[in-house]
Amino acid sequence: MDKNILDGVKIDVAWDIVEKFSTMPRWKPSDVNDSSETLIKKFKEFNLDYKVHSPNLYLSIPFDASIKLDNGKEMRGKPPAYSANCENGLKAELHYVPASMSRDIENLFDKSQDKEASTPDKVKGKIIISEGFSFPGKIQDFEKAGAVGVIAVNPGKDIHWGICTSIWGMPEYDNLNEKPNIPVVAVNLEDGKELINLSKTKEQVTLFTKMEEGWYEQNIPEVYIKGTEDDKYILLHGHYDSWDVGVGDNATGDACMLEIARLLNENKSKLKRSVKIAWWPGHSTGRYAGSTWYADNFGIDLSNNCVAQINCDSPGCRWADTFNHLSVMTEAEDYVHKVIKEITGITPVCERPHRAGDYAFNNIGISSFFMLSSTMADDLRKEKGYYAVGGCGGNIAWHTENDLMEIADKKNLERDIKVYAASIIELCNCEYLPFNWLSSVNEFKETLKNYQKCAGDKFDLSNSMQKLDEFENKLNSFYQKIKNKEIEPNKANKIIMEMARILVPLNYARNPRFTHDPAVPIPQLPTLSVCEEFDGMQNELIGFAQNQLVRGQNRFIASMEHAISILD
Repeated sequence: MDKNILDGVKIDVAWDIVEKFSTMPRWKPSDVNDSSETLIKKFKEFNLDYKVHSPNLYLSIPFDASIKLDNGKEMRGKPPAYSANCENGLKAELHYVPASMSRDIENLFDKSQDKEASTPDKVKGKIIISEGFSFPGKIQDFEKAGAVGVIAVNPGKDIHWGICTSIWGMPEYDNLNEKPNIPVVAVNLEDGKELINLSKTKEQVTLFTKMEEGWYEQNIPEVYIKGTEDDKYILLHGHYDSWDVGVGDNATGDACMLEIARLLNENKSKLKRSVKIAWWPGHSTGRYAGSTWYADNFGIDLSNNCVAQINCDSPGCRWADTFNHLSVMTEAEDYVHKVIKEITGITPVCERPHRAGDYAFNNIGISSFFMLSSTMADDLRKEKGYYAVGGCGGNIAWHTENDLMEIADKKNLERDIKVYAASIIELCNCEYLPFNWLSSVNEFKETLKNYQKCAGDKFDLSNSMQKLDEFENKLNSFYQKIKNKEIEPNKANKIIMEMARILVPLNYARNPRFTHDPAVPIPQLPTLSVCEEFDGMQNELIGFAQNQLVRGQNRFIASMEHAISILD
């Protein structure tokens, strides 16, 4: 990689956008569009080749929420996006369901709760109060159990905005019935403890929420930097809407992408492959509506031409001196380790991407890395008494009014810009794409072994293991040909991309290609994951699980055969 390009990073250019966005709330649709004009003005200044898509996105806009007690006391709350509107109030008895309130980021999206306490007979007709954030899986479970409302007790003094639908992107005709139909209110820890105590006396409370929901025209700015040799492209993207002014989430990311656009455009004669850079609206109020619209409307082009997608969220935050908890697909881990170590001297710690962020491209089958960026060290987070959050470099200002300029760190932002830029430049110019599908094979082996152990004699995965071994042998020969330069780069890279179209959906999606799984955790090889549930499963359910596994194994074997045929 030509490191001289990185020397051209101008942190003051990026910092200017951070400062501008720090004065611009970006959650109401009209404000989001106004802020896009700030980006577009910069595109023109930098002579960038750009376009602006203006689709209608279905969004849920939260305004106010409160809880009124029978004694007249009112508590401030925040409604998550997709809460039901309840301006006239909903009165019902409180019922407490203890929930896991994880302090570890790897369990951030955990929705486990006390199942005994949440049985339908105890929950039906009640307003449920439970610790944690208003994550969609939790809200969906409570509503299905018959709850009429939910209060989420946030873990600190502040209240966090969020979104409570499990629908990925915008609702479609077939999943409209999964849209939440109950009011949801988040409260801080102090008020939450008081409400939990009240629930012991079967106290009634009244929930109020003010929401607007509908179709809004939103701007998606997109920059195109054409490579010199290949129309294949890398997609860099991140959201520019925010909760309030959202400096660490995600003004720093927007600034990072803008500076990379300027830098790459100045050096486009040195780039073989092309780069597309997109800024998404509807991330916060539409469960990634902007990126999902793009994935839907450019799905075929993405499938044919996108080498990789790189998400840019919350770089350059204060105290973010590590690259732990990096979301990276298995095939890209070696590459990400190499780039970050080379640029920063830091050894990153990678993990399986959560079903979150703007990873709207899994079902297309695109190799991916990064979601959140640098973060503070775990020991520092614990020292500060911070609980796990989903952005801001680990700062608990995430999704609050406190996500202000003090969250951004100029030095860290410059470092992170260089990390993102280096990862893109190398992908643009490498002779052979650096994705190692043998790493994915090793992961599949371990997953199948674990699933077989869990299944015992209730299901046999040996046919899957056998077909995986056959694929591994073919893949070893393929990579040996690359090592020996016995296969032409264009041919090899086409195969590597085709592998992504097969193996990424197999490992990260339940639903078919060009659709979207809900925003709930996706386990490894998800159509086989029911194996983990055999322990303690009721006898009358075993047959149904086995039937599901027959279908899941068919999918796995067919995918292996497809991949083998490409290597033949």
